[in-house]
Amino acid sequence: MHRTVQDVMTKEVVVAHRDTAFKDIADLFDRNDISAVPVVDDADHPVGIVSEADLIRAQARQPDVTGRSEARWLPPHGRSRAEAERAGTLMSSPAVTARPEWTLVEAARLMDRRNVKHLPVTDRDGRLVGILSRRDLLRPFLRPDDILRREIIVDVLDRTLRLPPDAVDVTVDNGVVTLTGTVRRKSLVPVVERLCHAVDGVVAVHQTLRYTSDDSHIDIGAA
Repeated sequence: MHRTVQDVMTKEVVVAHRDTAFKDIADLFDRNDISAVPVVDDADHPVGIVSEADLIRAQARQPDVTGRSEARWLPPHGRSRAEAERAGTLMSSPAVTARPEWTLVEAARLMDRRNVKHLPVTDRDGRLVGILSRRDLLRPFLRPDDILRREIIVDVLDRTLRLPPDAVDVTVDNGVVTLTGTVRRKSLVPVVERLCHAVDGVVAVHQTLRYTSDDSHIDIGAA
């Protein structure tokens, strides 16, 4: 079973609205120990997101009374956001969102591709049901080694690949999986390695698996 966005997201979401004031957003961050808030409309649809970076941008535009640093040049759009007083102008928009049923891999790839740190999570009607952070995506790596080992043995080697119980020996140390033993066919080796690597929380897989039959040169055109 692979963890989904729904398994790790924060379900009780602190939100802002377009007219939420700058200082009220800063207060939300401080009181709730968070670093971003989705901005929602009256139907609870995310329309953007305000992060600590958006508030810091406003602070950075202030003149340095010591004269030790120069003000950063901003294009007109960036300047209007840096001077914004309310969430509707401060926010990054449109909101980049995820779905509850997505795998963590899907969510991580979207975060990386769009260079965002938080994903509001919406249901099929586009309503906010949670929020996902980079920290949430790292949560599976906190799974204990013995849980990872048991999942590999039971779910991967036994239930999925139907390998004999003594075919492959599995050790896990700090999320790093080591596989030794013998499988029936050479083509099984990369399959075992790939499926073990797909277990949530596995950092890396090292294997020295042997095989009893080399099926890599089978002539499929032979009569």
